[in-house]
Amino acid sequence: MKAVENSGTVIGLRGKDGVVLAAEKLVMSKLHEPGTNKRIFNIDKHVGMAFSGLIADARQIVDIARREAANYRSQYGVSIPLNYLNDRVSMYMHAYTLYSAVRPYGCSVILASCGEDGPAMYTIDPSGVSYGYHGCAIGKAKQSAKTEIEKLKLSGMTCRELVKEAAKMVYLVHDELKDKNFELELSWICEESNGIHEKVPDSVFLEAEKAAKQAMEADSDSDTEDM
Repeated sequence: MKAVENSGTVIGLRGKDGVVLAAEKLVMSKLHEPGTNKRIFNIDKHVGMAFSGLIADARQIVDIARREAANYRSQYGVSIPLNYLNDRVSMYMHAYTLYSAVRPYGCSVILASCGEDGPAMYTIDPSGVSYGYHGCAIGKAKQSAKTEIEKLKLSGMTCRELVKEAAKMVYLVHDELKDKNFELELSWICEESNGIHEKVPDSVFLEAEKAAKQAMEADSDSDTEDM
């Protein structure tokens, strides 16, 4: 859990037409290539995964989830339901807490999908415990992010609206004094993306990032006035 608590914040928001994932990817060195070590992955066409914690452990979970999705499609000829994939991945993560010869995974993950039954989202923590959510956050600033999420009426919001809110939350909970610079990652799976998990289009991303920076500046200005 310490690895998760010291990692960048990841947010998942489930609206009326899909799910938005946002990740705060901390940049540990100025020499790092932009866009590497991403925090959001495709599992299947209709499933996305975001994580917080150790990236090597998370990649292992991504591979497991992709194998489960591929095996299900091969066996049944249809896409894997998210609740079934969630059960399989959470059971695997829980198994690594049972034996002294192995250690628990140092990451928490968010699984998101949007299918015939509508949008769905789950989180799985390192112990293998999983829950379904309308809005969730993992990582170092999860409590602050959850406070912001609780202010939203998620069930009545579209993914375009949620993209702006998710970006705003990541910027607001980022601690400029303690944390390093970060890259914002945004993805969605919704009616607008035809049920396919993909990166948010550049035009939408830039608009959301601009609004988030303005909100952060307004927040810092109000704090200064209060002092």
